Amino acid sequence: MDYLISITPSIASGLKITLAVFILTLILSLPLGIMLSLARLSKFMPLNKTVGAYIYLMRGTPLMLQILFIYYGLPFIPVIGVELPAFPAAITAFVLNYAAYFAEIFRGGIQSVPRGQYEASQILGFSYTKTMRYIILPQVIKRILPPVSNETITLLKDTSLVYILAMNDVLRLARSAVQRDFNTGAFIVAAIFYLAMTWVLTHLFARLEKYYARYDE
Repeated sequence: MDYLISITPSIASGLKITLAVFILTLILSLPLGIMLSLARLSKFMPLNKTVGAYIYLMRGTPLMLQILFIYYGLPFIPVIGVELPAFPAAITAFVLNYAAYFAEIFRGGIQSVPRGQYEASQILGFSYTKTMRYIILPQVIKRILPPVSNETITLLKDTSLVYILAMNDVLRLARSAVQRDFNTGAFIVAAIFYLAMTWVLTHLFARLEKYYARYDE
């Protein structure tokens, strides 16, 4: 027990990276996911098909591969030749990947709203933008909370993938402690941190679902 307590502060320092990747990805991927879902529902076929191909690519390839490609591959691509530091590369990969997943969640939520809602808004003279903002999206939020909750928790756990870029997140620091001390107790400490963060997210989304459920009464 004394050993676990002694290594906890050093592993806790990795929360800065873990939470930074998690929060920035969530802040950037959610609005991007909304825009992609609207583009995916567009009747303009070139846009619809292009976004569909993007979503297929992001969901069909491993996130780790995308991280490695953006960090190691982009510098060698002619014309682009962009070399990103580890943190921006990780954020870029996470945002592009999770925006695709959120886009499909939002698309499913939007399509679940009865067609009559759209027709009623047209009769009232609402533009497409106002229809989405004031009528459709508020209803969509309640419908998509469960899958968004699951995806958000998955995102939290996926932040551990940044260790491949030698970023000192919780998991990498725990792994370093194990290799240094030949004691797997560090993994227990890391697991406790992840479980605690997951607990917070689970209860936050449970409260949100309870709040929006009152509109069904």
